[in-house]
Amino acid sequence: MRGLQQQLFHNATKAGPVVPVMRCGFFLPMCTMGAASMSSNRNTIKVVVNGAGSELGRAAIAAVSKARGMQLVGAVDSQFDGQDAGQVAGLEELLELPILNDLVMVLGSLSQGTSLGVMVDFSNPASVYDNVRQATAFGLRSVVGVSGVEMDVVGALSTFCEKASTGCIIAPSLSIGAVLLQQAAAMAAFQYRHVEIIESQGSSLEYPSREAVEIANSLSGLGQVYNDGNTSKEFPARGEVIGDGVRIHSLALPGLVSSVDVRFSAPGEMLSFRHDVMDVQALMPGLLMAIRRVVRLKSLVYGLEKIM
Repeated sequence: MRGLQQQLFHNATKAGPVVPVMRCGFFLPMCTMGAASMSSNRNTIKVVVNGAGSELGRAAIAAVSKARGMQLVGAVDSQFDGQDAGQVAGLEELLELPILNDLVMVLGSLSQGTSLGVMVDFSNPASVYDNVRQATAFGLRSVVGVSGVEMDVVGALSTFCEKASTGCIIAPSLSIGAVLLQQAAAMAAFQYRHVEIIESQGSSLEYPSREAVEIANSLSGLGQVYNDGNTSKEFPARGEVIGDGVRIHSLALPGLVSSVDVRFSAPGEMLSFRHDVMDVQALMPGLLMAIRRVVRLKSLVYGLEKIM
């Protein structure tokens, strides 16, 4: 195990040594912490937010900085290099923590002084594989809140994390409400033979959304075919057909909140499960839960529902 960690560290730092640096008047916090400070905070989870300038990243900075038992010690983003993380996140007070554009340097400085380090990744699906490997190489756990990560990448990272005995959570959705909706819909699916999904979004690049498709897939493979087996695509207005006959209707209009409505029907009744997200703050309880759970894991877990 020790030999593996040494090899992982060597691979992650082969571009050059990790050294403390000063940016915009601030030292990286882990480089300036004294031994007494580290000892008193040994049970505090140290968090690095990668993709700190994104909407999710800014919300994560605010949530982590206020959460009990956590400390924001690093923020990485190419567009806000050198700016104070608190200012970018819209906090009333500066955090005196600069956003940097070098993930390896931030992870390396943190790895020297903590056994409870977590990288939160909000970058993009194409970077997740390398980012998680880097974090694992430095002994940090990872929480990935990026949708669209390919399953072959998840499989490769699962093998890597298991060999390194390091926790990782990949959660396409950090919404606790979305997970509860999916679980409730799966329970209802055994009692109803007709179901359709109506989703709304203010803007999107894909229709139907990944969340709606994931719900439709979770309702499939349960031993029944929905909507009398009608999977015809002759009329596009009837919506996309997913899995065992689940139809999805997508609305996209400026000003709409993100919403998913799963409707079941039977003779004389209708059952509806609906979840609305008005603000990205709704995802922060799920993020904080994932950060607290991942430090106890020794392998990769896919999906927020696995840790609830």
